Amino acid sequence: MQDTPNTFEAPPMAGLDKAEWLTRLADVAEEQGHFQPLGKRHLAAFVDAGSTLLVTFESIQGIQALSETGQPLGWDTVKSLGWSCLSLISEGDTWFRDPQVYGYFDRLIDDGFFDEFDNILFYGAGPCGYAAAAFSVAAPGATVVAIQPQATLDPRVTEWDDRFTHMRRTSFTDRYGYAPDMIDAADHAFILYDPEVELDAMHTALFTRPNVQKFRLRYMGSAVQSELIEMQALLPLLHKAGTGKLDTLGFARLLRARRTHPPYLRGVLAAIDQQDRPWLATMVCRNVLRRLDQAPRFARRLKQLEREAKNGHFEIPPARL
Repeated sequence: MQDTPNTFEAPPMAGLDKAEWLTRLADVAEEQGHFQPLGKRHLAAFVDAGSTLLVTFESIQGIQALSETGQPLGWDTVKSLGWSCLSLISEGDTWFRDPQVYGYFDRLIDDGFFDEFDNILFYGAGPCGYAAAAFSVAAPGATVVAIQPQATLDPRVTEWDDRFTHMRRTSFTDRYGYAPDMIDAADHAFILYDPEVELDAMHTALFTRPNVQKFRLRYMGSAVQSELIEMQALLPLLHKAGTGKLDTLGFARLLRARRTHPPYLRGVLAAIDQQDRPWLATMVCRNVLRRLDQAPRFARRLKQLEREAKNGHFEIPPARL
């Protein structure tokens, strides 16, 4: 499964203050590849470990919230898959709209950096998903995996998105700007989103291109990346994408993990209750309780539904023999 024999080692970084965290990150990157501050709010850390390159876009806050080790997400692929990793990291959500970030990618292109790798995968989620798509143009033929990406925050295009009004004075029309156009040079782009999150679905519609495949994760909510990490599905998904093996069937098999993932199951039940379908809600509760040892919310809801059926509110489905 590994690209090259794994020799990468990195000390734990969880619990460190920002200065200590940055120092440790720089030490590892400079020993294994390179480290480059990019102005006040961005940095790049490269780990050279194999012929497949994963380019991730992350925020410091996201890393601290999602990683038990306090390390960039891409380092998991270095350790597990033997891939190289270029981590672009921001202080807060910036959408990486910074001339110093543009200049950094310009230098990588001029130096032929991306030509050194057999396969290249760009990855990010949310604002970082926007960046993964936008900067993938730097490596034509790359693959892109973007979770809930914004296409642009230019109010002339997406004035309907009122979540990020503080970014409306930021230019999304200069270099590396409109993400759906920037993926035209990609070999393939995968966009993951929950169609029930209306604004995410609207942005995803703007990514409609011949080389784009959209994966719908209904009832996964507004934090799809976190749910995939909890289900231990994100790393296998990136492995499939980076090796050209991600397709509809493979994705569906990975997402079977939802069947035992309580947050997803609660989302399904909430949607059914909102539709006022007690017969189906009863069936879902019974199914979950047959498969999971601990599902107290479903047990309580089933008892409530059984009481309602007994009082004649609806006809309860027959119990499975």
